[in-house]
Parts: sequence; structure tokens; C-alpha cells
Amino acid sequence: MKKVYTLGFIFLIAITTLMAAPAVQAQDMKIGFVEPRAVLERMPEMKAVQQRLQNFAERKQNELVQKERELQTEVELYQQKVGVISEQARQTEEERLNAMDTEFRQMQQQAQQEMAQQRAELMSPLLEQIQGAIDTVAASKGLDYVLNTTTSAGDVIILYVSPEVREEYDITDEVMVELGI
Repeated sequence: MKKVYTLGFIFLIAITTLMAAPAVQAQDMKIGFVEPRAVLERMPEMKAVQQRLQNFAERKQNELVQKERELQTEVELYQQKVGVISEQARQTEEERLNAMDTEFRQMQQQAQQEMAQQRAELMSPLLEQIQGAIDTVAASKGLDYVLNTTTSAGDVIILYVSPEVREEYDITDEVMVELGI
């Protein structure tokens, strides 16, 4: 009986030790945070990217405006002659206008997709530079994790950080220094 009691006690100590080990490791974990949007906004290359995106958007907008004018002109012409054309001609003309409208809507969707793709292509090198700087700073500070403080839409993820923790673990300024900005 005494053996069972001793084995049970040893087992309890072993389980307690194993369960406490991850907690001890978690306390030693260093987690930093960064605001990549702030870094991105201060990068000199960002102005060139924004200008290229604006030029691309204006070009696509002009194409859409031209297509919309063509559609409006065709609709106006149809409305002028709808009372004097045959039922067959009216039906053919309406099908043609519907096809033009569908083409215009597809053109709008394609323009949005192309804009998103262009943005991703132009932003990718900048984001890679930022990630490289984050990796370098995190390694030099011995951080295990680095969190983003905001979403891509600008919504705050980290709601509160004490001034002491911010001073030690906010690496945003150091990332900017690493990038030379």
C-alpha cells in the first residue's frame, strides 16, 4: 500500500512538473510588434507606387467612360427609333444593347481585378523589404514573434500596450532605421 501511495505521489509530481514546463517557456517568450503601414507610408518608393497606381486607375477609368458613352449613345439611338422599327428589329436591337451592357459590366469587373493585381505587383517588393527589415530587427532583439498592430484596412489589433512594453517591444522605428528611412 505504501508503494502505491509513493508511486502515486511521484506520478503527481511528474505530471505537475510537465504541466508547468510550457508555462515557464511561455514566460520566456519575447513578442514584439510593428506597424507596417506606418513604415510603408514613410518609404520614399511609396510615392512612385502611388503615382503609378493613380495613372493606371485613370487609364482604366477613361476606358470605362468611353465604353459607357458608347453604350449611352446606342441606347439613345434605340429610343429614338423604337416606335418605328419592326418587332423583330426591336428584339434584335435590345439583345445587342443587352450584350453591350454585359460587356461594359464585365469590363468594370476586369478593371477592378487588374487594379488589384497591379497594386499587388507594385507593393510586393516594398512589403518584402519591410519583412526583411522586420526579420533583421526581430533577430537582433531576440524576439520569438512579431505582431502587426493593425489590419490592412487600418483597424487596430492591439488595443493596449503599457508604455514600458511599448518602449521595449515596439520595433516600428527600428524597422524604419533598418530600411534607411
